[in-house]
Amino acid sequence: MSATTSPEIECGVASGRLAALADHAHAAGSIDVGEMIHVMGREGVAFVILALALPALCPIPGPFGMVFGTCLALVSLQMIVGCERIWLPDIIRRRRVSAGTTALVVTHTAPMVRRVEALLKPNRLRSLTGRCAHALLGIPVFLLAVAVALPIPFGNFLPVLALTVIAISLMERDGLATIVGLALTGVALAVSVGLVYGTVFAAGWAIGA
Repeated sequence: MSATTSPEIECGVASGRLAALADHAHAAGSIDVGEMIHVMGREGVAFVILALALPALCPIPGPFGMVFGTCLALVSLQMIVGCERIWLPDIIRRRRVSAGTTALVVTHTAPMVRRVEALLKPNRLRSLTGRCAHALLGIPVFLLAVAVALPIPFGNFLPVLALTVIAISLMERDGLATIVGLALTGVALAVSVGLVYGTVFAAGWAIGA
């Protein structure tokens, strides 16, 4: 990832952090989950959600959905209890992601992030992004994290989209976007349940046949 990539995606706060993430990984050759969280904004839980959700959207070999979904579940539980700093086990924090994989994540997800940013208006219905709302949002984030962790083919797009909207709405303090994120959460969870049911039904039919 060269420095020329950054201007393409620096359209907003989240886009700028993604650019910084890609540049940091390129300079170091790889980046671990702990560094990823630090670059995206260690004390900003919303940045952490975004940093952990977006990799699950990309066609990366390996159980990345399970890894990042598990991380998101841990983050959501800390949101619910009101933690401002995010803790993750060392075995997860030290998991390394190559610069090429980071570049793939940024390339595939930056357009979606830019589209979400373009629709936001800072401080709109700000009460829906305050401390109490922040804690309550840990519940849908946890449910979405479970959906991301499940090995469902093509099942991550809607959960990641919902997580992206929720995360960026918290960054910009746009309460209306938070409502949209919650609506997307309902759709994403319904689709995920349907996909799980369909997969189990198909597997049972195949075994029975």
